Amino acid sequence: MQIIRQSAYLLAAAVALLLANCAPKVPVPLTDASGNPINPFPPGTYEHFTAEPTYPKTSSVWKNEEVLSRTIPENSHIHILIGKQRGLLMNGDEVAMDYPICSGINGRETPLGEYTILEKVVDKSSNRYGRIYDAAGDCVNSDADATKDEIPEGGRFQGASMRYWMRLTNDGIGHHIGPVKRYRASHGCIRGPSSAIPTVHEKVKIGTLVTVE
Repeated sequence: MQIIRQSAYLLAAAVALLLANCAPKVPVPLTDASGNPINPFPPGTYEHFTAEPTYPKTSSVWKNEEVLSRTIPENSHIHILIGKQRGLLMNGDEVAMDYPICSGINGRETPLGEYTILEKVVDKSSNRYGRIYDAAGDCVNSDADATKDEIPEGGRFQGASMRYWMRLTNDGIGHHIGPVKRYRASHGCIRGPSSAIPTVHEKVKIGTLVTVE
């Protein structure tokens, strides 16, 4: 009889353990005592950067200095994430740098697809978009299209600065330094910050792959 009871207890314990293991796991929320979210990844890592509540809207630039140091034009490519408004300088499958970008507005969307860099110019100005000044030197149109907007007599058109230009298409789409709103605001180009684009420009070459998705 004693043996039967022990066997029954062992059977019941085994069933209970099995049921416990099969039960759905309830995730333990990663919050502090005040209920604020806790980033579970080590500070400084890319996982920590992308797990922050401010990502991807942050204007911060993340760099992996070790990967960046061995990134050269021969092993780099660029990955543009339109939905997140982020740009990634890649070395193979490794992220060397993650930076904010600003792509085209509705009606002037940045085209998706795979491109190669066709041209690299450090000092570049747009021959279409910029400002129009009158003869007195006053700006009369701060968002001018030189193909459509009239220049007053004695006035002039000044193309918008597009420093560290990397041309992607023959019809004027490129990647360059420009105002980086945290929403789509360009005429179609991919703007990036001055804290990142000179490095990107240095690490790529004519022929480097740029994926825009």
